[in-house]
Amino acid sequence: MEQAQAGHISVLLRESVDALAIKPNGLYVDGTFGRGGHSREILKQLGPDGRLIAFDQDPTAIEFANTHFNDPRFTIVHSNFANMQDELTTMNLMGKVDGILFDLGVSSPQLDDAERGFSFMRDGPLDMRMDSSKGQSAAQWLKTAERDDIAYVLKEYGEERFARKIAAAIVYDRDTKPFVRTLDLAGLLERIIKKKEPGKHPATRTFQAIRIQVNGELDAIKQVLTDAIDMLAIGGRLSVISFHSLEDRIVKRFMNEKSKAVAVPRGLPVTDDELNKHIKLKTIGKAIKPTAQEVELNTRSRSSVLRIAERLRGE
Repeated sequence: MEQAQAGHISVLLRESVDALAIKPNGLYVDGTFGRGGHSREILKQLGPDGRLIAFDQDPTAIEFANTHFNDPRFTIVHSNFANMQDELTTMNLMGKVDGILFDLGVSSPQLDDAERGFSFMRDGPLDMRMDSSKGQSAAQWLKTAERDDIAYVLKEYGEERFARKIAAAIVYDRDTKPFVRTLDLAGLLERIIKKKEPGKHPATRTFQAIRIQVNGELDAIKQVLTDAIDMLAIGGRLSVISFHSLEDRIVKRFMNEKSKAVAVPRGLPVTDDELNKHIKLKTIGKAIKPTAQEVELNTRSRSSVLRIAERLRGE
């Protein structure tokens, strides 16, 4: 997912940055810095008076930015992007941003570091927190969550068909041996899920669901999308990369709803401006997916989807 660090390739890099229609002296926000692949490309297109503000809640991403991004046009903020409106308000930048980019989900460095607990292929502590300095880890949540709550999370956030069966097994087994390692949980899932999905590990959906629960990811996405309209200047662009259907559904629904004109009874005498007074966004083109060549080079890009919108008007 990241290009600034060897071995990590930013997904839909050219497409997502081109979608911002960057102005050399513009103000841009990278809501998910990661290892800076998208930020680096944005900075290449900015002139000396341009500015880029990046956000990330992962302390290792902040450390990477402070070490590798020595540029007066660049600012890194250690915060969940759900807090972006508060941060930009403090900077007096609301309504002044020319483009915002989000690369949602977990990053490749997080997946590849076994100690972070995101991977079901590598043994490590069952953590899954994007900001490991705060909040409840996956192990802590699994230790105390009710069976029905676990089943709900697996069903809603992982679209897991065997959610209730898995939840029952977790609750039964944890009394004897709590789940504290990634491969312990992955092993349970391999034993329970007999019907394998082609090309997908049995633990994929459950790990995704627990990660979303631990980090409050979907609520954060809904919050920042709602706030994004007021952050953007008129004509400002929103470029969002999603990696699974739950994320993409939220993004698509948001952009569609904010692009619709107000409904009025047929025949009512109103002007075009009055009819469109509630339209805030215009979607740009159709959803963009990676090329076959990109998927071949980076298999993690295969499920990615890019959606683009532009702010049309104010209040």
